[in-house]
Amino acid sequence: MTRLDEELGISLRSVDRAIENMVKFDKDIPRSSPLAQHILQLIHSGGKRVRPLMVIVGSRFGPSKDEKKTMRLAAAAEFIHAASLIHDDIIDDSPLRRGEPALHVKLGVHDALHVGNYMSARVVELISEYSAERERFAYDLSSLVTTQLCLGEYQQLSHLYDYDVHIEEYLEKSRNKTAQLMASCLKIGALAGGAEENTADLLYSFGEKLGIAFQIRDDILDFTQSAQKLGKPAGSDLRKGQVTLPVLFALEVDALASRIRSIGPDTPSEQVDAVVASIQQSDALRQSELVSEQYLDEARELICQLEAYPAHQDLNVLLNYFSGRDN
Repeated sequence: MTRLDEELGISLRSVDRAIENMVKFDKDIPRSSPLAQHILQLIHSGGKRVRPLMVIVGSRFGPSKDEKKTMRLAAAAEFIHAASLIHDDIIDDSPLRRGEPALHVKLGVHDALHVGNYMSARVVELISEYSAERERFAYDLSSLVTTQLCLGEYQQLSHLYDYDVHIEEYLEKSRNKTAQLMASCLKIGALAGGAEENTADLLYSFGEKLGIAFQIRDDILDFTQSAQKLGKPAGSDLRKGQVTLPVLFALEVDALASRIRSIGPDTPSEQVDAVVASIQQSDALRQSELVSEQYLDEARELICQLEAYPAHQDLNVLLNYFSGRDN
């Protein structure tokens, strides 16, 4: 199966090198320090580098070919994403990340937070290099995006076991927590490449549609993938009080609503297992899939508005990847 980076014609090694250089050439921390080593280990632990790839794709919609700037912005995007995963795992008390012990399990919560906080702060320093050029868009990647990620996490925490949350609130949380970073990666890549503002805005909208579809699909997989592949029991989000789109649709079924609403922090695992099985057998997953497909269709329509650019073919590659055809 062809990898995303190969489909896009991007050297993943070049992306990884740019990410590694953020650590290796940091004058404030020795390369041999535990902090530097922990970050490098985290970077080398895997990941498809989707967000850095989106920065590079965005840059192809502009006339400028400043590869150094593009790669540094791509590295910054991965730093923000990796830092957010560290914080996510701590907040969600998730023991695994990509099938391996999460960083806070390896190091302890205090040290893991230190790593995540450093990575977030390092991005701000990197982006500041472009301030003299008045490239305000660069700040969207550091301050604005990081703020929205935190807001998304807060929205999730504030609605734990809240079975009265509206679909609109779920979508807003998904936009803040997942979609906004992806959208910003495409936009800042485009602006760094000298693209017109209107083109960058269309790319942002495209990335936002993909990001929401991706989050919905991820929430569906929480119910459909095997526990072995997930690295956690099916329905793990529900067990932790996270009310995702499949749960919201299941709550519309009278026979399921009261059973779902009875789930709290101390509900026995066997009782939750039974509810998860009922949700899996209901139409809630298919309804959720239809919403995801709707966002993908809207993203497809945006590609049509960018057909004048040869790089619009890269958007089709991303669309296929996020729709699961190549994933």
